[in-house]
Amino acid sequence: MDLADMSHQFLDVNVPDVLRDAGLRPTRQRVALAELLFAKGDRHLTAERLHEEALSSDVQVSLATVYNTLHQFTEAGLLREVAVEGSKTYFDTNTSNHYHFFFEPEGVLMDIPTENLTIQGLPELPEGMKVSQVDVLVRLVEK
Repeated sequence: MDLADMSHQFLDVNVPDVLRDAGLRPTRQRVALAELLFAKGDRHLTAERLHEEALSSDVQVSLATVYNTLHQFTEAGLLREVAVEGSKTYFDTNTSNHYHFFFEPEGVLMDIPTENLTIQGLPELPEGMKVSQVDVLVRLVEK
């Protein structure tokens, strides 16, 4: 059981145990950030947005610590990183294989229901390689 799978039932999860199971030491800051990330169900956040939420919740943490923690959670499989533009990265609490709409003017990322999209015609893979994930980002602007 991981945080992403339990995001809708988060209050029933022992966050320190989940972090330990993911190979992470459950520091005070990691636990507090995990609680902020996963308590509201599936969502897409930037490091800056999580930092703002942390400060408004009286979690004293630097932006650098938020970035480091998000990358550690991603490496541990608790988050999925979605690169939108060169330096603009979102962190997704839903780690399943799925795709995204990106509303460019608002900078909002939203899941695309997977039943509406199929990927066909992938190129032949180099020998010894396998597909780990296919990322689809559909950018949207008003007509």
